[in-house]
Amino acid sequence: MTRTLLSLMLLSLLATQTSTNAAPPKPTAVLDLWPDGPPDSNGLTGPEKGTRCVGNISKPKLLVYLPQPTTPAGKPTAAVVITPGGGYGVVCVETEGYPIVELLAQRGIAAIICKYRLPNGHHLVPARDARRAMRTVRHNAAKWNIDPGRVGIWGFSAGGHLASTVSTVFDSGNPKATDHIERQGSRPDFSILFYPVITMLDDAAHKGSRRNLMGADPKATMIERYSSDARVTAQTPPTFLLHCSDDRAVPVENSLRYYRQLTRHGVPAELLIFETGSHGPTAFKNNPSWLPAFDRWLKSRGAR
Repeated sequence: MTRTLLSLMLLSLLATQTSTNAAPPKPTAVLDLWPDGPPDSNGLTGPEKGTRCVGNISKPKLLVYLPQPTTPAGKPTAAVVITPGGGYGVVCVETEGYPIVELLAQRGIAAIICKYRLPNGHHLVPARDARRAMRTVRHNAAKWNIDPGRVGIWGFSAGGHLASTVSTVFDSGNPKATDHIERQGSRPDFSILFYPVITMLDDAAHKGSRRNLMGADPKATMIERYSSDARVTAQTPPTFLLHCSDDRAVPVENSLRYYRQLTRHGVPAELLIFETGSHGPTAFKNNPSWLPAFDRWLKSRGAR
């Protein structure tokens, strides 16, 4: 099968899975991210709201999808934690979660959707959940046949901001923690950011994400803290970015700023910018040439 034909088939799969009528893939396991309860509260109570994009999340979960064996027996696979977008007001699992699971499964990569808590005035909560997701995957690496040294993160829009936050502020774990999950490191081994929110500065910020994360009138110190381009170091993981020039929700300048800082610090980075595609899944559905580039990048990072 030619690479072009395979790419077209995968794009067709993506289009099918992003349809509101498509049945979601069945997870291998569903885990409470904090089995004994989270260490903090986001102040939300009651049932979750919505299915396509889920709101009122107070009990975060991991939806675990392990691939069918495509590698020699016993060889661990790579894994990707997925953080869908939704402006920090909802988590859009149907459009930026389920289709990515299918795409990764085709590549023999484990996919873990992180249905993280919304901040609701508690800015530390989403990143705390995303880091916990990274630790949980590594803690279960042997059980899930995953290589703990090949665990990446893939975020979209505000979920891209969350992924970039985890990619720029992380730790190696607490070896003395009584909770063994907390002994694992939270740094992604690679990062994939699609039309991500990066800066919180007025000239290019997505105002809705900023307001939902930090409030209506955030202090300058908070704006700097959550502008991920300002937090890039030489230890930031290798990154693949995709954005469209006609994105009116999250200006392409967000990805440009992050890319500039990555290259400035010597971090391997690839940035695809398409002329059209707007914001959301159309950015990748309408630009099929991203898939071959993405496959080459995954191989270069050792994820395939």
